[in-house]
Amino acid sequence: MIDEKAAGTTGYADGYVVPVPRGNKEAYREMASKAVEAFKDYGATRVVEAWGDDVPDGKVTDFKRSVKATDDENVVFSFVEWPDKATRDAGWKKMMEDPRMQPDKDNMPFDGKRMFWGGFKPLLDE
Repeated sequence: MIDEKAAGTTGYADGYVVPVPRGNKEAYREMASKAVEAFKDYGATRVVEAWGDDVPDGKVTDFKRSVKATDDENVVFSFVEWPDKATRDAGWKKMMEDPRMQPDKDNMPFDGKRMFWGGFKPLLDE
């Protein structure tokens, strides 16, 4: 068993990938900036939203295929860092009840059905 604290691998991360129509870049950024407030209010230490810049087509799979991005969409790669999984679990529970996190289904800047996400324990943190 690895002593995670001794190995320097404390914390927890959520990662997600989502296709966003290129014309909705600013609307996505605005939505994400509001979500950052909630993430931080509930314990996140860092939130990164990254707009695809160098996203090559792969031979077997790639970021675009993973979310079935169309030619008029770009891929956003994002992650949220938490101090630990307990803070993350409690934070997500509170965020799901927070009015700021309730989607405006008429004005979503992306197709959430093609978004994917997961929680990750650090393996290496240098």
